[in-house]
Amino acid sequence: MKKTAKEIRIELAQTMIEKYVESVGLTKEETYDPVKNVWRWRHGSANIEVFVQSVNVGQNSTREYLRVFSLLGEVPQASLLVRERFLIRLLEMNDVNLGVKLTVMKDTDKVYATYERDIMGMDFGELSTCIADLEWWADKLDDEIRSLLN
Repeated sequence: MKKTAKEIRIELAQTMIEKYVESVGLTKEETYDPVKNVWRWRHGSANIEVFVQSVNVGQNSTREYLRVFSLLGEVPQASLLVRERFLIRLLEMNDVNLGVKLTVMKDTDKVYATYERDIMGMDFGELSTCIADLEWWADKLDDEIRSLLN
C-alpha cells in the first residue's frame, strides 16, 4: 500500500529523532517507547520526552509537530498568594528563556519546558538544534524552578 505524504513526513521526522538519539550516545532500544511512540532520556537533571503529534487544523486536515518536553516541577500547593507569585515568576522566566516556553499542563499543576515545531520542511540540523536547545534549557530551568520552591 502506498504511503501518504503525511505518513512519509512522520517517518522522516521519527528517523531524524532516532539519528539524534544515536548522535548523543544513546540507542533507540534504551530511549524509545513503542506503546506511546515517544523517546525518553535524561540530560543532566532533566527528563526529556520527544515525539511527533498530529493536530487537527480543520475538517480532514492535520499538521504534524515535533514536540519536545521536560517536566520541571509543580506549581506549589500553597496559599493563593504563593501560587500567584510562583506563576508570575514563571511568566517572567518565559519572557527571557528564548526558544522554549514554560507551560502548565491542563488539569494538573505540572510545569514543563516545551518546544514545538511543524515538521514540514524540517531537516536534521534544525531538529537537532530544537532538541539540544530544549535539553540545555530544561537542565537549567529545572534547577531554577526548584530554587523558587525553597
